Amino acid sequence: MRPEIAIIRIKNLRLRTFIGIKDDEIQNKQDVLINAEIHYCAEKARNSDNMDDALNYRTITKKIIELVEHNRFSLLENLTGQVLDITSEHAWVEFASVEVDKPHALRFADSVSMFLCYRKPNDM
Repeated sequence: MRPEIAIIRIKNLRLRTFIGIKDDEIQNKQDVLINAEIHYCAEKARNSDNMDDALNYRTITKKIIELVEHNRFSLLENLTGQVLDITSEHAWVEFASVEVDKPHALRFADSVSMFLCYRKPNDM
């Protein structure tokens, strides 16, 4: 029987941080919008209804908030990579993806975003 894969989606997490390399970006916090998706086997949680058998999305989100709001980032790639590290750190995670949007980064665009993903290596 194939284990059941659960997908946790953290949608439109709106935070403020220092992001960028221009003087005004270094001196002023900017909005970022974070979306994350985490895949893990949830068969135990579905059958037990016990929090110890599930990934705690609240804990993951709190770690993301702490990272973003208390640090400075020059590159969107670095910020996105560090958020991806948080979403994929638990051993149960099979796949994770993160997209971070920087609204109004370009004059004629709604936002600029960076998308990164992680896939657990196959056991050999």
